[in-house]
Amino acid sequence: MTRAPSFVPSQDRPLAGIAWMLATTLSFTAVNVSVHYLGAGLPATQTSFVRFLWGWLFVAPALWQLVRLRFTPKVWALFGLRGLLHAAGVILWFYAMVRISIADVTAIGYLNPIVVSIGAALLLGEAFAWRRGVAIAVALLGALVILRPGLREISSGHIAQLGAALFFGLSYLVMKRLSVIAPAAVVVAMMTVVVTFCLAPLALWQWQPMTLSENLMLGATALFATLGHYCMTRAFACAPVTVTQPVVFLQLVWASLAGLLLFGEAVDPFVFLGGGMIVGAVSYITWREAQARRRRS
Repeated sequence: MTRAPSFVPSQDRPLAGIAWMLATTLSFTAVNVSVHYLGAGLPATQTSFVRFLWGWLFVAPALWQLVRLRFTPKVWALFGLRGLLHAAGVILWFYAMVRISIADVTAIGYLNPIVVSIGAALLLGEAFAWRRGVAIAVALLGALVILRPGLREISSGHIAQLGAALFFGLSYLVMKRLSVIAPAAVVVAMMTVVVTFCLAPLALWQWQPMTLSENLMLGATALFATLGHYCMTRAFACAPVTVTQPVVFLQLVWASLAGLLLFGEAVDPFVFLGGGMIVGAVSYITWREAQARRRRS
């Protein structure tokens, strides 16, 4: 098997890392705005399929590496599992994105790392200290603050976004295993390919005519998503996650402003409170894991 050369970045440029993470939050906000703009006129399976079909344009160079790499059946199975999990999350996310506010989708999406943290302990055997348990409890309480069951209507969009957070978190768990086996560009490219094939039957079953503007909007979604992942990778290369993680909260600020200015969505202070609790908990877990790695090394 041909391996990509190992490279360990210095991670000693905190200002550059913060700047790249700021660009990440703006890119992913643009993804949310473009999908929200499309509305619920098209099935979620169709819009998500077209978005990932556009994604082939941006991952095509990485697909050429597959000619030189040889994976075992177990690795191919992991690629397939990750694609299935991510496809389920994508459908639910597209469904939620056009039915609830951009801020709600963004805030609930912060639960992804919490799912990863719980799954790593249950499925990968990682240590689970009581402090991590408290942080997870705070994050789940933050989700309740956002949803406020009994005090506000919980729509199918909220339930779908909770499901999306679960499936995306499981997908990232599989990605953690793949990241030590295959180059990062190949992992992203294979996800795009597998998700596209997983979505194709459902999209064709529910297919509706699309306008040129809808196609181009989904192309822009794919572009901004690819740009967001690139900026995030650069941020992690420039500075530790403990430095860049708090910047993620700004995505909720951009999402709320976009919802207010572009779609007339009211700013909900409870969404900010709950989102802040989740981001704070995730940042604490990230910091604790960084401390533990330093002690081990």
